[in-house]
Amino acid sequence: MENQELVVLAKEAMKKAYAPYSKFKVGAALLAKDGTVFLGCNVENASFGATICAERTAVTKAISQGVREFEKIAIVASSEEYAAPCGICRQVMYEFMPEGEVILDSQAEGIKVMKLKELLPMGFRGEDIKEPLIHTMRTSDR
Repeated sequence: MENQELVVLAKEAMKKAYAPYSKFKVGAALLAKDGTVFLGCNVENASFGATICAERTAVTKAISQGVREFEKIAIVASSEEYAAPCGICRQVMYEFMPEGEVILDSQAEGIKVMKLKELLPMGFRGEDIKEPLIHTMRTSDR
């Protein structure tokens, strides 16, 4: 799928954003390696920490459908500038597409394509965990 096609889909997703507090709407179109596209928009909450970004919405939709390998993601926002993904979104995307591309679109500048590794050069991976984080509790320890 061409980058411009993904941008168009991300713009459609942006129209569904729920952003009554910031008025900053974001849409994302995530292309899986199997060719499936998952759309996401930001969903704000009065408790701002409960807000979910468009990128993570798209990723969680894909994961819930059993898809875990992605090629690229297009991200658009209701501003004239590029809307680069936040740090949390960069890390979540890095988990599933460290070699992937991020396509940003700006009303003023047009399309810009970057490698995710450019946006998160030293991302944290599962391989970085030396020991399992889950420890089994014995019944006598309770």
